[in-house]
Amino acid sequence: MHGPASSGWLLVALCSVTGAYCLLRMRGGGQGERGAAGGEALMGFGMAVMAVPAAVFTPPAWAWPAYAVVFGAAGLHALWAARSGAHHLHHLVGAGAMVYMSVVMAGSPAHAHGGGGSGVPLLTGALLLYFAGYVLLAGVRLVPVAAVAGSGGVDAARGGGTGAAGGGSTGAAGWGDRPELARACRLSMGMAMVAMLLTL
Repeated sequence: MHGPASSGWLLVALCSVTGAYCLLRMRGGGQGERGAAGGEALMGFGMAVMAVPAAVFTPPAWAWPAYAVVFGAAGLHALWAARSGAHHLHHLVGAGAMVYMSVVMAGSPAHAHGGGGSGVPLLTGALLLYFAGYVLLAGVRLVPVAAVAGSGGVDAARGGGTGAAGGGSTGAAGWGDRPELARACRLSMGMAMVAMLLTL
C-alpha cells in the first residue's frame, strides 16, 4: 500500500508467508478446509502484492480493476459457500474489503503515490471496526488453543478443521493441520488488513 516503505515490506513479508502457509494447509483436511485455505492463500498473496511500496513498483492501470474482478469472484464464491457455514461470511467481508481497496486505488492515481485520504470514510471506518474486532477475537481464541496444544494431543479435540483431527494415516496431525497455526494465519491477515485500511 502506500505508507512508509519499511512497513510496506513488513506487510509484504507477513502476507506472503501467510499465503504460503495457507497453500500448505490445502494439502490436508477435508474439502471444506481445503477450500477455506485456498481462499485465505488468495487473500494473503493478494494483500502481499497490494502492500508492495509504490516507490518500488507502481502497478499498471489495468491491475486495480483486475484485482476488483478477482476478489469480486472470490466474494461471490464465499457468499455461495456461506450456505454451508457462517464462517465463510468472514471471507466475504475480506473479499469485499479487497474490492473496495482496489476500487479506491483505481479511482485515485494520486493515492498510489502516497496521497492518502481517498476512501469513503464511513465504509473505511466500518471495515476498520470489523477487522479490529476480528483481530481481538482471533487473538483471544488463539490463547486457549496454544495452551491446550502444549498439554499434548488435546489440540485435535479442539480442531477447527473438518479433517485435521480425524483420519490421518500417521495418527498425528502434521504442522500444516494444527488449528492454532491456522488461527495465527487468520490473525496475521486480519492485522494486515487493518494496517492496509489505515492507509486509505
